[in-house]
Amino acid sequence: MKILISHPTSNQNNRAVVKGLYNAGLLHKFSTSIATFPGRLLFTLSKLGPFKEISRRRFDSNLRNITVTYPFKEVIRLLSSKLGFKSLIKHETGIFSVDAVYKNLDTKVASSLEKESKRGLNALYAYEDGAYYSFQKAKENNIKCLYDLPIGYWKTARKLLKKEIEVWPEWKATLHGFKDSETKLKRKDSELDLADHIFVASSFTAKTLKDYKGELATIHVIPYGFPKPFENRTYNLDNRPIKLLFVGGLSQRKGIANMFAAIENLVHKVELTVVGRKSTNDCEALNRELEKHTWIPSLPHHQVLELMREHDILLFPSLFEGFGLVITEAMSQGTPVITTDRTAGPDLIEHGKNGWLVEAGSTEALQNCIAELIKNPEKIALAGKEATETARSRPWDTYGKELAQTILKKCTN
Repeated sequence: MKILISHPTSNQNNRAVVKGLYNAGLLHKFSTSIATFPGRLLFTLSKLGPFKEISRRRFDSNLRNITVTYPFKEVIRLLSSKLGFKSLIKHETGIFSVDAVYKNLDTKVASSLEKESKRGLNALYAYEDGAYYSFQKAKENNIKCLYDLPIGYWKTARKLLKKEIEVWPEWKATLHGFKDSETKLKRKDSELDLADHIFVASSFTAKTLKDYKGELATIHVIPYGFPKPFENRTYNLDNRPIKLLFVGGLSQRKGIANMFAAIENLVHKVELTVVGRKSTNDCEALNRELEKHTWIPSLPHHQVLELMREHDILLFPSLFEGFGLVITEAMSQGTPVITTDRTAGPDLIEHGKNGWLVEAGSTEALQNCIAELIKNPEKIALAGKEATETARSRPWDTYGKELAQTILKKCTN
């Protein structure tokens, strides 16, 4: 089987897919907006201040000859974001918006498929919002459509998060999951309908697809991998408050209203640090809570990992999450996680052993879990050590290998 992978912006999980399929001898071509390799112009530019974002798009030199890039829209999007040209990158309508970048690559890939099929291509691996045009063309050329859904189904998201507006009206301004146009939502459903196989990273994401009205292709659940574990983590929990950490977007989709409420009565026994950008400046409830705790709007990734090691527990009470990479990042640093049943938590965490699972949206369950650990801090160290072992058993390479093996075994007929 020869597979073309299409991803407009790439990320950690996409890189693992590319590497996994390449190592398995399945990768025909990789299409993206920006990919830098030593000796090329973009690689040089990525060392300069305004272009440092591009440095995240560096790939193994082995991929150079099979990587096709379409950088123009993405480069302008990144610059527009840095320079504050908001109208150019406005959701859906901006000519250099994320949506425009996704559509651009989708159409470019679509136009190449007839030619690539004559060169032996027989499968296309594409991601949500970037597969609509290319999947249609793939069908015309007898190319299999492998679809990656990184977050739960949109109808389920709206159903679950609509309830949050009723429960937490003060936090409504932080919920932005309702701004996609009907046209965009129909495209999402069309992508699902065209898919021959669907890949998700958590059992929760798979579960949300039950709300899809229609018959779907086979769904494969393959959890992402962990970063390299931090060795020699030490724990000293005696005679001090428990240090709690939250990392993520500051939206009620992440359950932060529940988090702040849960620790309100524990405030003298815990210290909370919050890392993440505001989803809006117009939420007084959020502004008020951030004043009570240590708030860091943004940090480089390596500093986030360092901060995780300096804290005892990561709180991630998300109400709707396709996976939650901060879970695996924290566990790899020996920091156990309290998360919910609407993340990858149930796929990675054995409650009470290497972390803790609480009911999504339950402030009481979250508060009780934290209170129990305040009474028994020795459990934190034990869970942290187990979390590290979990991370050690599943590096990122494992995810790429499992995905490649699944494609070979289940998608070749």
